[in-house]
Amino acid sequence: MDSVIEENVLMVARAARSRSESLGWFRVTLGLYYLRGLMTPDPIDFKQVDGEFNRFIYRALGKGHSIASVLQFMSGARVVPVLDSPRFIEVFRSHCPQVPVDSIGFLLSLNLGVAKALSGLDIAGPVLDWIERQRSLAALADVAEPAAECVPGSDPAMPSL
Repeated sequence: MDSVIEENVLMVARAARSRSESLGWFRVTLGLYYLRGLMTPDPIDFKQVDGEFNRFIYRALGKGHSIASVLQFMSGARVVPVLDSPRFIEVFRSHCPQVPVDSIGFLLSLNLGVAKALSGLDIAGPVLDWIERQRSLAALADVAEPAAECVPGSDPAMPSL
């Protein structure tokens, strides 16, 4: 956790239109940064990392919030409206280039997997449904958009066939 990440999270939260929306955007943005940080071959000192995130959360939101509550939010139904918001995705994309938008589904899957391992509960539900919809949409987009080099006349420098 560094000052760049903190500022990025706060900029996303400030772009929301209401207090409730801001809290949701804050949670999702911070949770995605946290989950992205798990993608390292280096050993992770979770006590230190969680402490850093929790201190930032306390300074930004006050008592009653923690990285555990952020990750819990991200495995529940209330995360879906945030992820389905084109405004959130655009703001997130512009302020958080360290976390590619196309990695969100994978990071959410990681979070659900950890939640299942810890709780033993079934992960089926709105978040898993959202992840599957994104995979389906990506697969359809890959099929629907032929590569430019395969389309005659798509390159002005190349003659049409």
